[in-house]
Amino acid sequence: MGEFSSRVERISISGIREVFEAAGEDAINLGLGQPDFPTPEHARAAAVDAIESGATDAYTSNKGTKSLREAIAAKHERDNAFAVDPADVIATAGGSEALHIAIEAHVDAGEEVIIPDPGFVSYEALTHLAGGDPKPVGLRADLTLSPAAVEEAITDDTAMFVVNSPANPTGAVQSEADMREFARIADEYDVCCLSDEVYEPFVFEGRHHSPADFADTDSVVVVNAASKAYSMTGWRLGWVTGSHERIERMLRVHQYVQACASAPAQYAAEGALRGPQDCVAEMKAAFKQRRDVLLDGLESMGLDVPTPAGAFYAMPRVPEGWTDAVIDRGVVVVPGEAFGDGGAGHARISYATDVETLKEAIGVMREATAAVR
Repeated sequence: MGEFSSRVERISISGIREVFEAAGEDAINLGLGQPDFPTPEHARAAAVDAIESGATDAYTSNKGTKSLREAIAAKHERDNAFAVDPADVIATAGGSEALHIAIEAHVDAGEEVIIPDPGFVSYEALTHLAGGDPKPVGLRADLTLSPAAVEEAITDDTAMFVVNSPANPTGAVQSEADMREFARIADEYDVCCLSDEVYEPFVFEGRHHSPADFADTDSVVVVNAASKAYSMTGWRLGWVTGSHERIERMLRVHQYVQACASAPAQYAAEGALRGPQDCVAEMKAAFKQRRDVLLDGLESMGLDVPTPAGAFYAMPRVPEGWTDAVIDRGVVVVPGEAFGDGGAGHARISYATDVETLKEAIGVMREATAAVR
């Protein structure tokens, strides 16, 4: 057998998946970032109609159907402070592929990508796959990313920095002032800012801001998806948008990796984006209620928990042995170090489950906390 590439040898199976696969069948799973709501009926119906009409039997445009890209542009006009040309959108196989093609298109071998630490596991792995060097930057005490720390980390070898708000794994939300600074840094240093906005709808206090709201140049690339907003993780439909020049380079990667996103998923996502948005508001309200239940439970155990302002994750600081003690008792949580060295001493807990199950899990965590102290 021949040798494997050095790029693939630099990555490993996600720590999230390792914990999930090792859990027992009866375990309470607070490890995966997957909403427990059904995909909206109007999104499912749009896919069924497209399948039955034969519209999904052939490739779509590499970028995705024109009508989907128009729906994405309309979504940004409705919800965000920046305009999007439908021609400058690529529909992708989930937000994961969008991140992949953005990094591949902008990062040369040996160039640096500044990433939050702790941060979503894909940022480091995808940088390695592109031949780049991830440069982790530690977070503030409230688990937000400091623009000053990003600016300090920039060198002549920096190709990109990643901003994720609301954030996985922390649930942290960057302020408007932070986003203005990230846009300034990208403009001033001529470095691409990759803004991962997949959890955009789930901000519990204030509102979501994007660095694309404030950039004066084409320095920001935005990744989003239907996955979380519409509980469509299994449909695998995301998108990336940026300037025409950036999109055309990302398209060169996408056309060979994927050709086009799944046609049924494209029609489902269009249905979700164009249809009633009540389902998104209902999920947001449910996640906020669940967050408050979890925070009350963790704080009653004496754990220090930076209040997550968005997404559906909490990242408490935990005693040594806590994560193993919780998993051994049948509740799946993810050790913080799975998200980078900065996650050591923390655990990530997903509260994308019903309140009764969450309360049961909190009882188990209370037992585990008492056992390790």
